[in-house]
This record gives sequence, C-alpha cells and structure tokens, in this order.
Amino acid sequence: MNVPAELLYTKEHEWIRMEGQTAVIGITDYAQDKMGDVVFVELPAPGAHIDEAAPLANLESVKAVSEVFMPQSGTVEAVNTALEPAPESLNTDPYGSWIARVAFDAPLTQGTYLDAAAYAAFCAEE
Repeated sequence: MNVPAELLYTKEHEWIRMEGQTAVIGITDYAQDKMGDVVFVELPAPGAHIDEAAPLANLESVKAVSEVFMPQSGTVEAVNTALEPAPESLNTDPYGSWIARVAFDAPLTQGTYLDAAAYAAFCAEE
C-alpha cells in the first residue's frame, strides 16, 4: 500500500494536499484497491458549496457505488474532468488523479486528519 508522507488522510480514505489555501482531494491507494476497477465518476459542480461529511463525488466500481466525502465544509473551485473519460486512472494513479480542488471555509481542523504513519496503522487495523 502506497501512503505518501506529504499528504493528510481521513478515516474515510480520502487524501488531502494543501496548495496554499486550496485543498486538493482524492482517494487513497487503499480505497481504490478495496473498490476494485473504477468505471464511472460523478464529480461535483464547480462553485458548489458542500458541507463537511456530505458527499463530494460518487465513484462506481465493478463492486459497488462509493461516495467520496467532503473532509471540511468548503466551495469546489475545480474538478478533474479528465476522470470522466478515464475513471480507471483512480486505480492506476490514485495520488495523481485528484477529484476536486476545494477552498475550505476555515483552516484545517487540527487533530481531524491523519499523517501517513497514522493512516497506515489505521488501514492495518481494518
């Protein structure tokens, strides 16, 4: 399982990379492995305000439909439209295939996110 040290993680298996005030969000290697082959992605609308823990995107795999959850309330600045014709890139490059760029309403909530070591330990317990 690949867990890049420079990212933050959620217990719902999303990764977050901060670029200035913008959060880039995607799914982890662990998540894509558990989902199986992703065959369809439903992205949020740019400009949409999404509350914390609400669905950010829907991913359909050969196994099931899964939701990607918003880690903190914020506004979608951009979506990765390259996923629509090639959803399988979430499987082949989960850390390069981001889902959305979001402006959170507030700074990162301390203690909410896991670092790489804590996330790897969390996954090992599942």
